[in-house]
Amino acid sequence: MTQTREKFATQVDAVLLADVRDLARAEGRQLQALVDEALADLIEKHRNAKARPHVMAAYMGSHAPYAGLYKKLAE
Repeated sequence: MTQTREKFATQVDAVLLADVRDLARAEGRQLQALVDEALADLIEKHRNAKARPHVMAAYMGSHAPYAGLYKKLAE
């Protein structure tokens, strides 16, 4: 199965681009492959975004002392 490719233009920080080019060269890969990988990782990260465990623990721990406030905010 052939993937449809589409060109696009954007701008990035010069140092970041140099680092990505160096990485591509060091890994023997094309810059395009690294960009594809980075974009796919970003999409996956956002699709599976979950709160960090310590944040959820703090949130859940706040229910008892602030239950009344949460109820009023929900109204």
